[in-house]
Amino acid sequence: MLFMVISTPRPEKPSTMVPSRKAYWEWLAPLEANGMCKGAWARTGRGAVILFDVPNNETLHRLMNEWAEIIPATFEVYPLIDTGAAKAFLGKSGA
Repeated sequence: MLFMVISTPRPEKPSTMVPSRKAYWEWLAPLEANGMCKGAWARTGRGAVILFDVPNNETLHRLMNEWAEIIPATFEVYPLIDTGAAKAFLGKSGA
């Protein structure tokens, strides 16, 4: 299951968040290695965007809670459809 998650951290002074931001990237590294994180981008100013590929909603929930423990934030979550699956759907349904 693909999800794009966009974080908007609390408005803390950036200088006070350096250790947390370093911890965030350390937390993310194994998720990139095992394929659950398909990509991660820092947003200009503050925040991040991650493309997760997880087996279920419970895994996504766990990851978002882990993320929020490192950097408290609000999240926007967008379920995505794989491009190949979307094209196959169009070919079958004509929609």
